[in-house]
Amino acid sequence: MSNSASNNVEISNKAKLWQIAFFTLNNTSTNLHAFILAFVTYYATGIAGLAVMIISSVLMAARLFDGVIDPAIGYIIDKTESKFGKYTPLIVLGNIISAGTIIIIYTVTHMLPESMQFIFFTAMLIINKIGYSLQASVTKAGQTVLTNHPKQRPLYAIFDSIYNIGVFTGGQIFVSNSLIAKHGNFTLPLFMELNSYGLIVSGICAVLAIAGIWSRDKKEFYGLAEEGTKTTLREYWGVIKGNRPLQMLSISASFDKLAMGIARYNVVGVMFFGILLGDYTLSGTVGMITIVPTLLITFYVVNIARKTGLKKSYVTSAWIGILSFAALIALFLLIDNPSAISLKDIGFTTILFLVLYSIAIGFANIPTTLVVPMIADVSDYETHKSGRYVPGMLGTIFSFIDSLVSSLAPTIVGAVVAIIGYKTKFPEVGDALTTPLFVTTLVLAFGIPALCLIVSITAMRFYNLDAKRMEEIQKGIAQKKAKVKKDEIAAS
Repeated sequence: MSNSASNNVEISNKAKLWQIAFFTLNNTSTNLHAFILAFVTYYATGIAGLAVMIISSVLMAARLFDGVIDPAIGYIIDKTESKFGKYTPLIVLGNIISAGTIIIIYTVTHMLPESMQFIFFTAMLIINKIGYSLQASVTKAGQTVLTNHPKQRPLYAIFDSIYNIGVFTGGQIFVSNSLIAKHGNFTLPLFMELNSYGLIVSGICAVLAIAGIWSRDKKEFYGLAEEGTKTTLREYWGVIKGNRPLQMLSISASFDKLAMGIARYNVVGVMFFGILLGDYTLSGTVGMITIVPTLLITFYVVNIARKTGLKKSYVTSAWIGILSFAALIALFLLIDNPSAISLKDIGFTTILFLVLYSIAIGFANIPTTLVVPMIADVSDYETHKSGRYVPGMLGTIFSFIDSLVSSLAPTIVGAVVAIIGYKTKFPEVGDALTTPLFVTTLVLAFGIPALCLIVSITAMRFYNLDAKRMEEIQKGIAQKKAKVKKDEIAAS
């Protein structure tokens, strides 16, 4: 931005690097809870004794419930004014509720009579989603007060990618190489150990996130620096209807998240690494190998985003993800023996797989990471258009649509494996690799994710908040904010 008004915006709402790094840990905190619950299917079916399709349906219903309550939570965020700020109390409350219900699920469900297990399990998941949503919603809404600098907002993606590698890649390595080796399979002691480490680290991340946003969680950083926005629940539809960027970003990001949700689903990981490749420990090892390429991809894309805007980087990354998934399908259809992909005897096929897999995961995950600062852009668009500062409402409307679509992941996986005969349990490490299982694994690991990304790109064609448009919006907000302040001085 070259003019003085734009420069004032940069100076008045520019965060320190450590504040961005710390606040991003709020997403890491909630991701740790999500990672723990990603294995709940094995607990529910293997220890509690619930059926595969029942668990898949319950998980989908819980995810839908998460979306349904999000608008109410957004309303709470926008109306909250306390001496501790707007966002800090929700981080604390949300983390406590989510962590508490996770402990209860894994320690109580299997001890109940069979007739009570389903009801109890479902009820605890519902309460968990309330806590999870309270904390997770802050990640999106809080971006608006953290910074509005066009070169700072994309930095969230770098920190989030690094932290997510720790959660998902590091977590998978820990589970597959350490916990499985120690406990033999997904046993109760394994879940107890996983939960202990995960919940403690999640709590620490929440505390650091509070430290990151603490000095920014004040009235002067809320929109036009007004008191709690006078917006009612009945106005939600009007906001959705009048905000095209919100509509398109919600649809696009939802399908991108569905793509990665299916590709990363723990059952799909077992099918791909444990059965198709024949070595489940590869899931952790390959994840570790892809860390450096994934980080390099993230740094490159964020650097481009800081120069050309978030939208262009988002779309380009999705396209590369699609092509890479397609190339992986072609690779496995062409080779005769998938188990030839091995780190014990590294050949051309293994190297090609590692390159394609690194590119696919690295680029396909970028849109999911970039979407959080893009929601802040959507919130600024609404403030500029209507004068309303409603980041909670916008973030949770986004989450509702996101939950509606991405909740399909467990059901899609459960339905697909049920078609090939896995109706009472999920595929497990050591199962024979049949032709139906081979095809199903490729469809779930690469095929459906690629199709979801195509939908994502199509929606982004109608999202108009590019770099030039955001510069105009920030300039307009700065002018309105200056006028509000001038009027307040004149009135006093």
